[in-house]
Amino acid sequence: MASTAATVRADARHAMSEAILDAARRQLAEVGAPALSVRAVAREVGMASSAIYRYVSSRDELLTMLIVDGYDRLGESVEAADRAVVDREDLVARFRAIGRSIRAWAIANPHLYALLYGSPVPGYVAPETTVAPATRVSLALATLLRERFSGVSEDVGVPGASGLQAELVATILHGVGEERARRGVEIWAEIFGLVSFELFGHFVGSVADGDRFFEASLDDMVKRIGLLD
Repeated sequence: MASTAATVRADARHAMSEAILDAARRQLAEVGAPALSVRAVAREVGMASSAIYRYVSSRDELLTMLIVDGYDRLGESVEAADRAVVDREDLVARFRAIGRSIRAWAIANPHLYALLYGSPVPGYVAPETTVAPATRVSLALATLLRERFSGVSEDVGVPGASGLQAELVATILHGVGEERARRGVEIWAEIFGLVSFELFGHFVGSVADGDRFFEASLDDMVKRIGLLD
């Protein structure tokens, strides 16, 4: 009986936490991250403002919940797109699938994307719990590089010449080589730069067809990142 009661309480808490997150996402879309309010979220879910603090202690914790949720949702989208490519040896197709999924997710979730990759929220410092979810997309891209260059002699070059941290090359991009690792980080930043420019309106007056421009950019990246023989 005690175990059943504990399960019911845990399920109820999980359901309420999800309701709070849903309400916070709507608040994010309506008023933006700087104006996000725990009290406003409490009103939306029909809870007393004092009661909601049993689930979230502050606005900063609410922001952290949204950020972790956003990174995980984007990571799940990217990983699903990668898995959907039947030919696992077709690294070019997998790279394109990853790039397209990032763009599609951003367009479908502009306010969450802006929270993750837009302007910092004044006064908020992201805790370490956001780091692991944030690496899911970069790990998907790094996996392609590791698979492509496994067994290929490394282009070691001058240690530290790329400006990358040794930990990055030794862990996420282990075995790729310093110059290839630099190119990988460059491409990673370029994908998000293109998506951000499109999403935040910086291509207005210069790019007429976002789909074609992004696809052409992916074609160019595939060559520069070394996925084509």
